[in-house]
Amino acid sequence: MPIGDNDNELWDIYDRERQLKGYTRRRGDLLQPGEYHLVVHVCIFNSKGELLIQKRQSWKRGYPNMWDVSAGGSATTGDDSRRAAEREVGEELGLKIDLTDEMVRFTFNWAQGFDDYWLIKRDVDLSDLHLQYEEVSDAKWADRAEVARLVAAGEFVPYFFMDRLFDIYEGDGAIDDTWDRQV
Repeated sequence: MPIGDNDNELWDIYDRERQLKGYTRRRGDLLQPGEYHLVVHVCIFNSKGELLIQKRQSWKRGYPNMWDVSAGGSATTGDDSRRAAEREVGEELGLKIDLTDEMVRFTFNWAQGFDDYWLIKRDVDLSDLHLQYEEVSDAKWADRAEVARLVAAGEFVPYFFMDRLFDIYEGDGAIDDTWDRQV
């Protein structure tokens, strides 16, 4: 069986204010209270407004065989959010992207870290993808209706915001008071 998640990966550890603490933890180690790590997610949209989604391999520990956003994973030692996002897209999809002129669109803080979400526009030909066998089994473009169908069928990683991701991408990032967020 291929390697699933890399337990030899080292993560920089941050405090709750997102300041580096000056040491690392190995992936899989229990984080202590006050220790956090950085995770990145990249959502690639094309000029038709479709989202590039990937299907996770059957042996992945978390959400096997489920559809997911374009790419994502933990930042490793020395990565900032941009470098981690560029690296994950390269590893998982075989695409070289430059996020120098982009910004993190939103961050979700959770019990063990920070999830940065990059929402970018790139027209990518699926034939140019080189999927990372260890992690990704398939990729495709999906419009809002297809993503909603996959979410409703329980075939998509259950991000709490998936019903609003297309709106966030298309809008200015503001979330109005009608968004009843249930986590």
